Amino acid sequence: MQIWVDADACPGVIKDILFRAAERMRVTTTLVANSLLPTPASSHIRALQVPRGFDVADNEIVKRMHSGDLVITADIPLAADVLAQGGYVLSPRGEVYSRDSIEAQLTMRNFMDQLRGSGIHTGGPAPLSHGDRKAFAAQLDKFLTHQHKHRSP
Repeated sequence: MQIWVDADACPGVIKDILFRAAERMRVTTTLVANSLLPTPASSHIRALQVPRGFDVADNEIVKRMHSGDLVITADIPLAADVLAQGGYVLSPRGEVYSRDSIEAQLTMRNFMDQLRGSGIHTGGPAPLSHGDRKAFAAQLDKFLTHQHKHRSP
């Protein structure tokens, strides 16, 4: 099991939580982004720079991930692709996406896109709060602890 991070829009505080978890649990964590990202010196943490372009980082994650891997993203279409391949998805706000919930998420995303396309200002997401960071850390810890308990010897 590996962790893949849609890193272009991932907040720094979330990356820091991921770096600590990668070291603690000894899990390979790869940040995928259009720009070169600084990462701590670690055998468990990597950065993969991909060319600029629409969905290039997303497509690279889907291409490289395996069933059972965890992807960190707020991108709903990427989350749907990951789930379709048997992966797990956690948003930087601590929301766990599932096959049961992703269709409703896609529908809402498409609806908001239509509103914006018709000129209606919908605003953006709220800034990441302390509660969001705590929720993310708790869900990540829960996932990694569960995976660690079920690893093959």
